[in-house]
Amino acid sequence: MTDEFKNNSQSAVPEIYNVANESSHPQFLQIDFAVTHDDEGMPVPKLIELQGFPSLYAFQSYLDYYNRKNYTIQEGFETYYNGYNPVSYEELLRKTIVGDAHRENVILLEIEPDKQKTRIDFYLTKKMLGIEPVCITKIIKRDKKLFYKKDGVEIPIDRIYNRVIFDELINKKIQYSFNFTDDLDVEWVCHPNWFFKISKHTLPQIQNEYTPRCYYLQDIHLSDIDLEKFVLKPLYSFAGSGVIVDLSKEALHSISDPQNYILQEKVEYAPVIKTPEGYSKTEIRMMFIWNDKPVLVNNLLRTSKGKMMGVDFNKGKTWVGSNIVYHL
Repeated sequence: MTDEFKNNSQSAVPEIYNVANESSHPQFLQIDFAVTHDDEGMPVPKLIELQGFPSLYAFQSYLDYYNRKNYTIQEGFETYYNGYNPVSYEELLRKTIVGDAHRENVILLEIEPDKQKTRIDFYLTKKMLGIEPVCITKIIKRDKKLFYKKDGVEIPIDRIYNRVIFDELINKKIQYSFNFTDDLDVEWVCHPNWFFKISKHTLPQIQNEYTPRCYYLQDIHLSDIDLEKFVLKPLYSFAGSGVIVDLSKEALHSISDPQNYILQEKVEYAPVIKTPEGYSKTEIRMMFIWNDKPVLVNNLLRTSKGKMMGVDFNKGKTWVGSNIVYHL
């Protein structure tokens, strides 16, 4: 929220993706903590990643509902924070995503939404808020206005709940009718620039006891650090793609664009959740909504037995995946 951060983040947005009419802040903010342990075995959070981008806000609400319907959740335990409950949480989501617009004029924008791993959240967002998930290839542009078709009728788009990841857009060579950099008559939720500004690009700027050491690759002399203690992460990627866990100087010297990478200190995950087949490691995503200020509203639990979190690193493994944390 500081001017210092705003100045430091200006270089985070690649020029070809610098979208017009940037908002003063993102409406959604995720902060991911690995659960590690101290010398006495007590759990300690370590900041792993943060995102100015939405998460599974609808799905987590329904997950809590069905957990309570099918399992016994001890009295007093909640998933929400700051006094929110299922009703007020849904009202906050509606205010943040739909706002004063008619819900028919608000869409959830994604690349092939019916094929995404997170599609269940899109369907539940539609069920909860009445907004349509729309593939970016189906958008129609006329002058500064965007439209989508519903039941054969063109409907103007006033607000976009944006779920598009740029590197997926590039990798799949998706063709669509507008440019993100166009001066469009539409309100973004969140504005696409925040995907870049609050991201891995931010990590080297944060230094405290709950943050692993982190450096921009272009700023570090490799002789100054022990590579066995660090992982390499691309600045602009998702779901763990492009991450190198076992580093060598040869691999790092071969990178032609070091300005697009960070080195992050490895963390040792604590064996937190006992399962019938060993222990699962965990990360907890703290989910914020930011209208006037960032407010913690919900959470998401990720579990893993692989080298990293994420589906691609846990294929064939059991008692892994996503859930939710209950707290007093």
